[in-house]
Amino acid sequence: MLAPRQTALVLLAAGRSRRFDGDKLVEPFLDKPLAFHVVTALEKIPFLARIAVVSCTDLDFAALGYRVALNPDPSLGQARSLCHGVLAAREAGADAVLVALADMPRVTAAHIYRMFDAATGPDTVVASSDGVQPRPPALFGGNLFDNLLDLDGDQGARELIMRGRHVVTSPAELVDIDTRADLAELRALYGLETDGK
Repeated sequence: MLAPRQTALVLLAAGRSRRFDGDKLVEPFLDKPLAFHVVTALEKIPFLARIAVVSCTDLDFAALGYRVALNPDPSLGQARSLCHGVLAAREAGADAVLVALADMPRVTAAHIYRMFDAATGPDTVVASSDGVQPRPPALFGGNLFDNLLDLDGDQGARELIMRGRHVVTSPAELVDIDTRADLAELRALYGLETDGK
């Protein structure tokens, strides 16, 4: 079994937002920047450590209790950000990492606890799924750290995730904001007709 107290939360927030045209993580959604929704949703989970992997952002993750790991070259792909996060988790003495994305604002703590319920130990690979496609958030036991550190490119841990266990949740919870149209659609669900409301 794995527990949050043995696990480092690794929040990937270093993407280049190529399809968004601007830093999507600072975009206002409801009462806070987009990236801070997952931070708020998971703040009560007693993780061993919280690590935010960033590149160029004005968001202050350190003020929210995160150790900040800098990815100086996000053009090398998501796997490089993941490596920075896993190295920081290993330094913190974590037995596992829970990898979440800062552009997924509707993830809930309840779902994360269900992922821990599905974990089996140091060989754990548990990913989220909408019933069709596995994706982050994903939980990896310590025996997978070396595999994660060997990854490269933009595929991240996709191949590992495909082979792992999948915890199904509502597709609405796994919304990933990649474009301005994605954000506009999300705002519309909340009756927010224009940017910044």
